[in-house]
Amino acid sequence: MKRTFAIAAAAAVTLSACSGLKDALNAHTDWVAKAGSDELSVTRLGSLLGQSRAPIRKDIAKSIANVWVDYQLLGVAAAHNDSLSDPKMIDEAMWPAIANLKARKWYDIVSKGWGIEDTTAANNQWASGDILGASHILLFTQGMNDAQKAAVKKKADSIRARVTPGNFAEMAKKNSQDQQSAQQGGSLGIFPKGTMVPEFENALKALAPGQISPVIQTQYGYHIIMRPTYDQVKPQLLNASKGRSIAVAESTYLARVEAAGKIDVKKDAVATVRAIGADPDAHRNDNTVLATSTAGKFTAARLVGWLETMPPNARILDQIKQAPDSLIVSMVRRFVNNELVLKQADSAHIQVDPAEIKQMHESFLNAVNQAWSQLGVSPASLRDSAKSEGDREKLAARRIDDYFTRMVQQIAPFVAVPTPVANVVREKYSYSFNDAGFERAVEQASKIRNSADSARAAAQPQTAVPINPAIPPTASSTKPSGKK
Repeated sequence: MKRTFAIAAAAAVTLSACSGLKDALNAHTDWVAKAGSDELSVTRLGSLLGQSRAPIRKDIAKSIANVWVDYQLLGVAAAHNDSLSDPKMIDEAMWPAIANLKARKWYDIVSKGWGIEDTTAANNQWASGDILGASHILLFTQGMNDAQKAAVKKKADSIRARVTPGNFAEMAKKNSQDQQSAQQGGSLGIFPKGTMVPEFENALKALAPGQISPVIQTQYGYHIIMRPTYDQVKPQLLNASKGRSIAVAESTYLARVEAAGKIDVKKDAVATVRAIGADPDAHRNDNTVLATSTAGKFTAARLVGWLETMPPNARILDQIKQAPDSLIVSMVRRFVNNELVLKQADSAHIQVDPAEIKQMHESFLNAVNQAWSQLGVSPASLRDSAKSEGDREKLAARRIDDYFTRMVQQIAPFVAVPTPVANVVREKYSYSFNDAGFERAVEQASKIRNSADSARAAAQPQTAVPINPAIPPTASSTKPSGKK
């Protein structure tokens, strides 16, 4: 059983923001974002947000504007025929992924010998029923009427009459509609008790090892279940028994790394982390020191880089906003521990394979080209329609504005811009945000939404009695009679 350090590798879509002193002072200007030579006005953002189904909040308005910026900067790059293929910039943008690869290689080295098979524990868990195992043949009945279910039951009974312990795997491959387990001869592997729905688990527990159940019905359909013997699942049980000792060994290792690392979290770190949670991009180049260790200074900018690799469903920014101070401090210490592990990897001269770096670069460039194609601003298409660089930039801006509008209106699909790509175009090309503009855009969006809601309410019949559309409304059917 192999585990990995808490260093995320996936890149998420960036929803960031950046504003300078000049933008903050220009509160009277009627724009919320600028990218290249184009700008997103307060009126346009307010209209898009107000007419959309999205919640009308400042953070949502900023998210929409950030997507617009990423799209527009990709358009600027395409207009300049910039392939964004500079290896150094790509490596800098993808440093968390590269760090993760190093950590994995170092983990493979330090974790050799971790984990001890515990035959006694495996035996006891199996004998007590705390760990169960099963194979099954499943015929689905979800969404079927009674007659259709009866036909499926008849087929299941026919299969059950022919199945034996010796041919169960073969019969599962041929007949089970649970494709994933069917490929494994019907095997569901081993699992803790309470994992399966009650009807399935109760039928399984009623079997002796090696026995096959009658046809059993659950919410999914009809099952034929076989309970494996200890010898059949022994390798899986022994491998699972290593888990606890691996976890203990890993925790011991990381605790030693932390103790030797002399981590010191700064007093004002919590406030800075919370500010990062509210507006990550404002701290992308923030060198405020959150903590120190033998690995060096851990800055706000470094934390932003790590946070951007977290999957969206982790909702890490929401967690930061709600977490108590003690958990914020623990989170900072965990990320500093990552830095200490990476320092050990570097000291051991752990290198990422050139082939892996090449694959990462290809993935980056594929993401760029795919986004260009989806947005309709590939360099080739721009060159075919506009001669000068300036004309191409204007054309790209118009195309992206059109696509962006249709996307917010849910007419066109959302085009994801991976964080490393967004970071590179934002590093190379100019953009800015006007925070005061977001406030006004939200105000305008609220007015538009309220007006639309009022119009819909006014259009509704003023009666609690549904009106047959085939019958023209009369005064008596549309006005209160005054009678109770």
